[in-house]
Amino acid sequence: MIDIRTIPDRWRRADVTVRDFPLALALMLGSLVPGLEEYGTRLGDLPSHPFDGLAVLVVLLECLPLAVRRRWPAVCVILVCTGFAIDQLRGYHLVASSALPFALVSAGIYLERYRRPIMLLLTVAYLPLARGLDSLGSGEGVTGFLTFFLALILAWGLGAWLRQTRRAEAERRLRLEESTRTAERTRIARELHDVVTHHVTAMVVQTEAARYLTAAPERLDQTLAAVTDTGRRAISDLRQMLDLLNPDHGTATGTPPVGEISALIEQTRRAGQPVEFTEEGRPQEAAGSAEAAAYRVVQEALTNALKYDHGAPTAVHVHYGAREIIVKISSDGSGSNSASPGGSGRGLAGLRERVEVLGGEFSAGRLPEGGFAVRADIPNGTLS
Repeated sequence: MIDIRTIPDRWRRADVTVRDFPLALALMLGSLVPGLEEYGTRLGDLPSHPFDGLAVLVVLLECLPLAVRRRWPAVCVILVCTGFAIDQLRGYHLVASSALPFALVSAGIYLERYRRPIMLLLTVAYLPLARGLDSLGSGEGVTGFLTFFLALILAWGLGAWLRQTRRAEAERRLRLEESTRTAERTRIARELHDVVTHHVTAMVVQTEAARYLTAAPERLDQTLAAVTDTGRRAISDLRQMLDLLNPDHGTATGTPPVGEISALIEQTRRAGQPVEFTEEGRPQEAAGSAEAAAYRVVQEALTNALKYDHGAPTAVHVHYGAREIIVKISSDGSGSNSASPGGSGRGLAGLRERVEVLGGEFSAGRLPEGGFAVRADIPNGTLS
């Protein structure tokens, strides 16, 4: 048994010829209904001719091509115009003659090749039609024939306008998809930078320190244990990111997975960086994106401190307010990617973008008294 609810979807997936055939069938049946023989287009005032065998051929010529108006628009418009010319010259005035504007609009929309030659062909073919009707005494006159010709041009022009509109919409969607993909690639690159750079920097610093601890086995063991722990954290974070990139992953997670800032501070301390940490207030329940941004700000700032100010005192202050989260990180050295060899500045630029997307403010630069400071004011989306 066919589910009625699936019929619209099946109809949309059907071939265009199948979907266009009902229009052709409706005009064909309308031409065969008694009493509607003379209700078609009448170009001039010629006497009507009774329905005969040739009229059947004319109906088929005018109606059936509409079934292929999207698949073969050139064939459709030429056959329909041929049937229309015979219809008018013979004086049938069939309902099927109403197929002409449909064929012209469809040609304006779907005709890809030979648009100008076909337009020229139809224009030239109109001249002998007008002359033939005039010689038969149609009484339409130059004005009437010209008016009808302009109406045909209008139908084609309407199709051409719809064609341009659809093309512009398709290009807009293509640009939107491309910008979405670019934004997604940028987001992934930023997340990889935040996750990998911090953990790998800590491991490098810890490994470098281990080279000088061969005379102190206990400290060497602690340092190597810290390297192992950092590596495991990096693997865990990367796995979580890969899960988010997996198409089968659920969509419930709106922000990238982050840890506790206190754990991040402890990890940095174990890498040999003296960090003073103060925290005020408690995170709001609805501040998931703001918390993630705050975590990344602290993570990137500590990574810079490890890379360029290793061993310099660093202060981290996080304030959870009713409306925003304020993050301040300062170190006694330069602390800037751009101020150190090998730095790309991508981390700070990524942080600025992340914070500004949430409607916040971000600043990073050298302090007048020396050192480097990072500050981020991040709205948490809650009301006081």
